[in-house]
Amino acid sequence: MDEEEIRALIPDQPAYRARQIYHALYRNRASDWDRITTLPRALRSSLSEKASIGLPGIDCEFASRDGTRRYLLKLADGKTVETVLMPEEGRDTICISTQVGCPVDCKFCLTALMGLERNLTAGEIAGQVLMVAERHKLSPVTSRLNVVMMGQGEPLLNLPSVVKATRLLTDKDGVGMSERRITVSTSGIIPRIEELGREPVRPKLAISLNASTEEQRRELMPITGKYHLKDLLEACRAYPLRSWERLTFEYVLLKDVNDTDADARRVARLLANLKAKVNLIALNPGPGIPFGTPDPERVRSFQGIVARSMACFIRKPRGRDIYAACGQLKRMGSEQDAGLLALS
Repeated sequence: MDEEEIRALIPDQPAYRARQIYHALYRNRASDWDRITTLPRALRSSLSEKASIGLPGIDCEFASRDGTRRYLLKLADGKTVETVLMPEEGRDTICISTQVGCPVDCKFCLTALMGLERNLTAGEIAGQVLMVAERHKLSPVTSRLNVVMMGQGEPLLNLPSVVKATRLLTDKDGVGMSERRITVSTSGIIPRIEELGREPVRPKLAISLNASTEEQRRELMPITGKYHLKDLLEACRAYPLRSWERLTFEYVLLKDVNDTDADARRVARLLANLKAKVNLIALNPGPGIPFGTPDPERVRSFQGIVARSMACFIRKPRGRDIYAACGQLKRMGSEQDAGLLALS
């Protein structure tokens, strides 16, 4: 709930009570009504009967050798979703989910094998950030904390909740993050890209490209059959970037499929005249994925060609050993599934 919705929950209370509750939930990350000691005891008791504080519970936690943490979180209806913390020197990144599963059948992604179970609410989206920040004592206001909506799901197919969660996370009276530190990634839902661009408060936009031709992209990302590559690029050219902003294009490199020098040259031509950068991701392997990971030399060659035209970076894989890397999120929660040992 935002402050207005909280006020409607307690219509018989002074308006400032809603502000106290809002501040306690989002700025102080209260996880229980009794911890909001600025409220009278009677009001806390009444609230506990009307509403619950909906932070997700931790079902399993996995630790990578590189410091990454993968959380399998349990929601109020018993469904589970994944969140990943990637700590680095000088900054931390939380990768959050926007749906339980994913309806977009990308052929190189483990999450796609799950299908879609349901959308997450705005509270369930923002709650992932609050839970990880509280558990690791991270300050969204004073530390370099980034949030990427790149976990399970296609965020733009849950756009109202994504936008509301962004407002909750960026409200200076709440969590207090900057819009510059939140990124949403899409496979290319063109009408929703246009809708997102009209929002006054919105995250930065990243596009999963992953191919250098229409035909190649349709094979890897069947959604291209509905939202064609040329139309997607036109929507990107029309997108209203803010003065400080540029688009990000993500490109998953698949060995001997889309990783040739010719592919790299085509990518550079496709993205010409766009204010953008490219992130290259060597495939993170997983069971049931019929592609290989290209050699580092091939990745560097691809980067070198694209970098002649625009900024191009190789994204370092994080948490591969715990199935926490890009494209690996499949709610693996048992030692047998993941080949891991859950932290006690």
